Amino acid sequence: MSYHSFSLPIIITALPTASVKIVTPQGLLYPGETVTLQCDISDYTDWTYRWFIDNQLLPSQTRKTITISLPDKAGQYKCVGRRRGRPQKSYHSFSLPIIVTALPKTTLTVKPNPAYTGEKVTLMCSTRSDSSWIYQQYKDWNYNVVSQSVRHNITGDTLTISRAAESDQGWYWCEGNRVSRPTSSQPSNAVSLKVKALPKTTLTVKPNPAYTGEKVTLTCSTRSGSNWNYQWYKDWNYKVVTQSVRHTIRGETLTISRAAESDQGRYWCEGNRVSRPTSSQPSDPVTLTVKALPKTTLTVKPNPAYTGEKVTLTCSTRSGSNWNYQWYKDWNYKVVTQSVRHTIRGETLTISRAAESDQGRYWCEGNRVSRPTSSQPSDPVTLTVIALPTASVKIVTPQGLLYPGDRVTLQCDISDYTGWTYRWFRYNEELPIQTRKTITISLPDQAGQYQCVGRRRGRPQKSDHSFFLPIIITALPKTTLTVKPNPVFPGETVTLMCSVGSDSIWNYQWYKDRNDNVVSQSVRHTITGDTLTISRAAESDQGLYWCEGNRVSRPTSSQPSNAVSLKVKDYQPKTTLTSDKENVFTGDSVTLSCTVESSGWTFYWYRHRPDSTPVTTTSGYSYTLSWVSVSDGGQYWCRAGRGDPVYYTLYSDPVQINITGESKTVL
Repeated sequence: MSYHSFSLPIIITALPTASVKIVTPQGLLYPGETVTLQCDISDYTDWTYRWFIDNQLLPSQTRKTITISLPDKAGQYKCVGRRRGRPQKSYHSFSLPIIVTALPKTTLTVKPNPAYTGEKVTLMCSTRSDSSWIYQQYKDWNYNVVSQSVRHNITGDTLTISRAAESDQGWYWCEGNRVSRPTSSQPSNAVSLKVKALPKTTLTVKPNPAYTGEKVTLTCSTRSGSNWNYQWYKDWNYKVVTQSVRHTIRGETLTISRAAESDQGRYWCEGNRVSRPTSSQPSDPVTLTVKALPKTTLTVKPNPAYTGEKVTLTCSTRSGSNWNYQWYKDWNYKVVTQSVRHTIRGETLTISRAAESDQGRYWCEGNRVSRPTSSQPSDPVTLTVIALPTASVKIVTPQGLLYPGDRVTLQCDISDYTGWTYRWFRYNEELPIQTRKTITISLPDQAGQYQCVGRRRGRPQKSDHSFFLPIIITALPKTTLTVKPNPVFPGETVTLMCSVGSDSIWNYQWYKDRNDNVVSQSVRHTITGDTLTISRAAESDQGLYWCEGNRVSRPTSSQPSNAVSLKVKDYQPKTTLTSDKENVFTGDSVTLSCTVESSGWTFYWYRHRPDSTPVTTTSGYSYTLSWVSVSDGGQYWCRAGRGDPVYYTLYSDPVQINITGESKTVL
């Protein structure tokens, strides 16, 4: 009789398949954008996700969506799902290529190029891809932004240099920006603007030196082209020489019919015309000397003078009589005239009450009707007015070290006089609307070198500037985070302790994975003082943790701690029990060793059955039976535990200890 077996069909269901898609933005992707990717798995729920770029696992990315930055994170992306129930995983998705499209190209045109000094230059920036672009113009390699100025005008896509100068020469480029995507363009190729030197003008002066009353001819010539008109200048303040009784200008010639001391000085000229180049370089200056005028002597008494003293300046010319005197102060030929404190009589200038504004270099010269009609100017004499009050800056509050987040009150002290108003400076730049004796600044943004100066209506009218007071910031105390134990096993208690070594009375804030993810109290998470306790560790607790301190007294906050990665194993550990001897005799010693991964364990030892009361507990992994007897034989188990409440490992497999009645005798 035969029997027939029947085969049952085995049905294999395909795993769910993951797929990756771009959530935002839609369309082409450009450098500088952030892209949100989403992993979709159609079947089942409770998925956690693993993400890959170019087949490399992205750490700490377990969410359904991730955000990446371009162009650094461009590549081939795929994902896969994991879950606790069946099915425990999905198929990997197909790779989704994240491709970066180049930004639109910007073109820069410069006309004319090369240009001559003083000409108008137009730089036009264009992006042909679309409209509504706003352009930024740059010069030279240090990303020096070209901005509006007296000579530089920016309108739409055009930068206009109204009067080109040598300082405008250099490399220019531009780039576009706008609201719609793409929001920026590629920078244009750099264009070198050349600014050419204008034709050189040559000046000749004959005769030179000249004497008072002589005819002097100054000739200006430009050898580049024709149809030039000439402009004449004298001395360094660009004083234009024009037609006068003694000065005649015809074509390229300036004629001084009767040379005088006032004609003495440095002359130069430059050409102008309609065609390009429309002007020339100024000629090298030529000094015209008119000789042999009488010398004037200046005396100043007292010198130096103190604020409020009477000062007498006397000018004398020993050659002849009937001299009238002109008084000058400092190098810009500022004429000293009558005022409330300044009296001019004959050869004397009297300052009735010296002030700081009177300090400077003085000189004088004589004039009269008969020849010589003028004298040489005197040698300059420096009048010094001394002993103004000095300002000083100090910190009022807070005292001691200064920390980020502090508000610091500074005070300007001037020991002498009253009625001061104050001016404050930071790095030599005046602080607007700060006229009080004290000011308050915020750290760290307003740290720097501070100084002040006083002003008042009475004499003296101002103080000397104070020395600079450096406002130096001390780094906030460092926070230290310890995590014990780490790694941990499911259900185990984890203690995270945050400490600031500088002082006590700190309150702590806890963070996980992101700056905005604050860890707060929950059923499994307890925060007490400086400690965060996770009572039953789970896979969701795995991640990067850090903390920072806050308090009322200064400093009110600490630096955040370094991030510590908490690892949560996905299994309960099991101990392994071994014996150092196979054959044991009465009176011998036998050592049992209980091993388990990780550290910080207390070991529990069992005999006869594992669920009984432990025979003993040890802090080390070994247990020694000394002077054993037959009654010590049997099966032994061990397991380990740590934490409060205690987290236990699985029991070890049993080890059989067989004890023979007599000890072996070695001869």
